[in-house]
Amino acid sequence: MYRLYALLFALSLTTMTATASTHTAKQMVKYTIKKGDTLSSIAHKHHTTIAKVRKTNGLKKGAVLRIGKVLNVPTNGKVLYTKTSEKPVKYVTKKGDTLSSIALKHHTSVTKIRKANALRKSQILKIGKVLHIPQTQKTYKVVKVKQPTSDKKLVASLSRLDTISLEKEKKETPKTFSFTDIFTNKKDKDDDKCQRITSLAKTKLGKKYVWGASGNKNTYDCSSFTKFVYKNIGIDIPRTSIRQSKFGKFVKRSELQKGDLIFFDTSKKRRGYVNHVGIYLGDNKFIHASSAKKKVVITSLDKKFYSNRYKGARRPS
Repeated sequence: MYRLYALLFALSLTTMTATASTHTAKQMVKYTIKKGDTLSSIAHKHHTTIAKVRKTNGLKKGAVLRIGKVLNVPTNGKVLYTKTSEKPVKYVTKKGDTLSSIALKHHTSVTKIRKANALRKSQILKIGKVLHIPQTQKTYKVVKVKQPTSDKKLVASLSRLDTISLEKEKKETPKTFSFTDIFTNKKDKDDDKCQRITSLAKTKLGKKYVWGASGNKNTYDCSSFTKFVYKNIGIDIPRTSIRQSKFGKFVKRSELQKGDLIFFDTSKKRRGYVNHVGIYLGDNKFIHASSAKKKVVITSLDKKFYSNRYKGARRPS
């Protein structure tokens, strides 16, 4: 009977601890996406996970992060607001614009826009007019909350309750596991990553090739295409093909997996250095932004031109 009371008391403490933890984790901040951001970097900055950021904002795997989009980010850290400021941005009026629609788009008010631009209430907006739009910006810092030592000891003691038996004569059968159990989750994660890489890459089939393009307006060169794909699954790789060929784990040609980066020397005189890159799709095929085809295409590695110019492969992680 004593053990029963002890168990019930401990369980009540567990509930209280869990409730307190949930309360801490419910903090939410608004974050505006900037150039170079990835879900991984945003989650790390706010002491949360990519899965939580996706779930909160209804983002699918492989979704492209658009600069300027506002995300609701759940954080387990303590949010410290340090500064609030009015920072105006320039906006060129377009056909169909109203002060109301412009204010809504920039999260401000019609009154503030009128005041910032000295506009009268009856004044007509001219297409092409440059307006100064005041925007309230909050600068904040997220600090990771450390769990008190006393709480850690309590949680550790409560975790041992699973071993308590209310019947002395009943013993728990030891659990066994095999080494395959250890690696199953890692394999599933790797398979998921490979699937996301190849799926996202295929959405760009037919997009225009432009040498030196960085991905703006859906135009790419070979290395900006691979960088775009990897960046949008949370992995930041170098910008050029020759630097990408030195990034990540080296992979033998016989051990290629979906999503691996593969490199070529496509120069006419075969000078021996990397100047082209693509993404391996499996079945001896790869996808790349081709200067010859002037677009993103899928090509077979069996093709003599590429087979003879193959320079190696890497697996970024």
